[in-house]
Amino acid sequence: MSKKELRHAGFWVRFVASVVDTIILALPIGAVIYFLSDGNWFDFSSYQQSMQLALLGNPDALNSMPTEKSMKWELLFEISVLVVTVIFWEKWKGTTPGKKFAGIKIVDAKTLQDISNKQAITRSLGYIISSIPLGIGFLMIAFRKDKRALHDLLADTLVIYDEKEN
Repeated sequence: MSKKELRHAGFWVRFVASVVDTIILALPIGAVIYFLSDGNWFDFSSYQQSMQLALLGNPDALNSMPTEKSMKWELLFEISVLVVTVIFWEKWKGTTPGKKFAGIKIVDAKTLQDISNKQAITRSLGYIISSIPLGIGFLMIAFRKDKRALHDLLADTLVIYDEKEN
């Protein structure tokens, strides 16, 4: 496929793929880690209490930092999602269940070939940078001709429609 024939995946198709991946990958991993942590990862009652205080006009209630115990589990969750995502990208040639559902894939921006593990890890860690501030790194997709997000630029990747899938 030449660069002229490329169909770049835009914001909304990538958003849908992300929602599907969250449901299929992140939620089950989160459920397992929540039960492994014996409920220490995310304390629903504490969260609910903080929200109620915030709604009653106490904005400082939302600033309560998670405990060291819950941060350990959060780190395990983030690493688990990263590892599972990279495994999918490697085994499924640049796709995850959500990307496969949406008919899109990730490729190297220069060669249009499969991404390397280094690119996969850079891209995954780049999600953090794309999220700050206010998800602007993701919103770039809507305004760039090549539909690249900040994490795509950092990892030198493109998200394109998989012509084999369509």
